[in-house]
Amino acid sequence: MSEKKFATTAVRAGINSDQQHGAVIPAIHLSSTYALKGFNEKRQFDYSRTGNPTRATFAQAIADLEQGALGIVTSTGMSAVHLICQLLSPTDTIVIPHDCYGGSFRLFTHLAKRELFNLVVVDQNDQAALTQALAKKPKLVLIESPSNPLLRLVDIASVTEQAHNVGALVAVDNTFMSPVLQQPLLLGADIVFHSTTKYINGHSDVVGGVLVTKEQALGEELAWWANCIGITGSAFDSFLALRGLKTLPIRMKQHQENANAVAAFLQQHSAVEQVYFPGLADHPQHALAKKQQHDFGAMMSFELKGGVEAVKVLFDKLEFFTLAQSLGGVESLISHPSTMTHAGMEIKAQLAAGITQSLVRISVGIEDIDDMLADLSQALDASQL
Repeated sequence: MSEKKFATTAVRAGINSDQQHGAVIPAIHLSSTYALKGFNEKRQFDYSRTGNPTRATFAQAIADLEQGALGIVTSTGMSAVHLICQLLSPTDTIVIPHDCYGGSFRLFTHLAKRELFNLVVVDQNDQAALTQALAKKPKLVLIESPSNPLLRLVDIASVTEQAHNVGALVAVDNTFMSPVLQQPLLLGADIVFHSTTKYINGHSDVVGGVLVTKEQALGEELAWWANCIGITGSAFDSFLALRGLKTLPIRMKQHQENANAVAAFLQQHSAVEQVYFPGLADHPQHALAKKQQHDFGAMMSFELKGGVEAVKVLFDKLEFFTLAQSLGGVESLISHPSTMTHAGMEIKAQLAAGITQSLVRISVGIEDIDDMLADLSQALDASQL
């Protein structure tokens, strides 16, 4: 039989794997420990922090979708980021984007203050600045594309090639895209990671993360560290995320269809100063998005006229866009990056990244598009009164 297509791989993950009872859906294994066969005779699993059947099934499914060698499931998306840090020593350098997720920025800057590694923060689309950063011979380069919250893209293949030329590993945060819309390992990256809290689970009832390596040896090194520092994900969260994964391809289709309509609507509304969405033809990196992504995603942000006071009115008037942290669930969410997702960044760093007080971020859900547009219309109109 020919190689399975993406949707088939997502749906069939773990199906018919139960050898004891013939359960179609893989069982959830909540046991914290597993009996040895005898003295010093371990089975495949012996303790759930180290390995768990449910978590292993989920990890393999993500590795298959990202076309990598080994998947490691972590307790949160930030634990996946922290896991990557275990590759660094105090003399090593890591290069991160100036506009990455606020939680990642906070972690890297605070660990650097403790002198656990050297940190270089750079606009990776500024070729001169990137070249200067790579001249420091970093051990690791972190890429976030599209960026959170301004949806800036980085040419993953180009940056990866440049990083490899100086001996650096490359890790890509693929949370906004999911493996449905982008596969960084196929673009040359060494590591791809996700907050599975977002699109992969897709129902806002799990907090988790996952990391996939291109090479087996690197994956085994990181898996050792995940067990060592105790950040592996729970069986129950893995079970729920695996269930969510099965509908990921079809969910992303509806997310995308709705996002295209919302972006077009926002672009023509008089209350909106600017829309940041790579799917718009006038987005400066529209061509790059078409080149390295399979579609444009369902995340976007915009500048609202009237400043923060208008933003407050907008949030108060909306009915079908919930003001909340996170993204990627079936429900539409809206947020104020400066005071929410990027509150861990100093205002100076926020402004350097382009995050203003009038910036609003939307995670477009799968509700009926007519309801969504009508809701946005009345709230935007009210914000300008």
